Amino acid sequence: MNNSDVAEVIILMATERGPDKTICPSEVARAMFAQDWRNHMSQVRDTAISLQQQGKVRITQKGVEVSVQDIKGPIRIKIV
Repeated sequence: MNNSDVAEVIILMATERGPDKTICPSEVARAMFAQDWRNHMSQVRDTAISLQQQGKVRITQKGVEVSVQDIKGPIRIKIV
């Protein structure tokens, strides 16, 4: 799976969840890479960051949108 496949799943899952809720990157990784999802977490996070830079999603921590330069720790993804 390439990054565009990951981006597609992030957008799909976040859209299905709705604009008032978020998804966890691990949900995407588990859906796409069931057997070794942990090995793909950085790919999912990096793709989410790229999508935020494109204005397609928002990344939050503790319910607050964060700049990609300030990400430390767990994140959530929200559709724009």
